[in-house]
Amino acid sequence: MARRRTPLANARANGPAPSALLQALKRGGSLTIRELAQDLGITYEAVRQQIAELQRAGWVTGANLAASGARLSKPGPASRRYRLSVAAEHLFPKHYDALSAELVQQLIESFGAEGVVEILGRMTDARVRRWTPVLQSLSLKQKLKALCSLYEDKDAYMEVEWQDGAPALIERNCPFLNVAQAHPAICSVSINTLERLLGCRVVRERRFQSGHGRCVFRVRLDQPRPQSETFTLEPSESQTRPADGPAAGPASRPAPKPPTPRTWPRRAVPDRQRRGSR
Repeated sequence: MARRRTPLANARANGPAPSALLQALKRGGSLTIRELAQDLGITYEAVRQQIAELQRAGWVTGANLAASGARLSKPGPASRRYRLSVAAEHLFPKHYDALSAELVQQLIESFGAEGVVEILGRMTDARVRRWTPVLQSLSLKQKLKALCSLYEDKDAYMEVEWQDGAPALIERNCPFLNVAQAHPAICSVSINTLERLLGCRVVRERRFQSGHGRCVFRVRLDQPRPQSETFTLEPSESQTRPADGPAAGPASRPAPKPPTPRTWPRRAVPDRQRRGSR
C-alpha cells in the first residue's frame, strides 16, 4: 500500500487545516499509535515520529487513562494513548465572534442601549485598573509603546506613528473584528481606555468598519480629557474626519450624544417594567 503523506500541523494562526493525525485524535479522543496508524493507513513508525514532533510543538499530550476510560492490559509504549492538548483545540474551527455578537444583541434587546453602555463603561474601568500600575512611572513614549499590547501581549500588528507632533497607535489586526463590525460601539471601550490612561483626547481616524484595513487612534496631546468625564460613545466617522481632507481628526470632540435607535435598538422601558413586575 502506498504511504499517504500526513502534513504536520502548522503553528501559525489562521494557517492550514490541522494535520490528518490531529484530526484523527479530534475524532477519536485518545488513541494509541497503532490505532492511529490503522486509522490513517500509514506505518506505526511514521505515526510515532509525527507524535514525537507534535508533542514537541505542544499539540499532542499523553492521555489520562482514568479519564479516557481505557483499560491498560499490558503496560508499554504500544499501549500508551495520546490526545490533543488544550492548545491544539484552537487549531480547529471556533465561532467565538458569532457567539459574542449574539450575546451583545441579546443584551441590547433585554436591557436597552443604556444598559449595554453601562456594561461597556465597566469593561473600560477594568482595563484602566489593569493598565494604570503598568504605565505609572513611564514617559509618554514608553506608555505608547506599552499600549501597543492593548489587545494582545507583544502585538506584532500594532505600532506607534508620529505625525506633526501627534502620535497615533495603528492596529492592523483587530482581534474583535467580526463583533466590532456588527456592533461598532464596542470600539468605544478602546477609545475611552486610551483617553483615561493618557489623559487626553483620542480620535479614531481610520476604521476597519469603513474598509481602511486598520484602525488609527490619533492621540491629541493638546486636548486634555477631564478626569470627571464618564464613559461616552465614540462619535461617528463623519464627526471625526473631514469629508475631503486628510485624516487629521477634529479640532475638538463633539459633545457626546446618548445612544440612538440607529446606533443600537432598544426596547421601551415600560416593556421591561411590565416583565419585571410579573
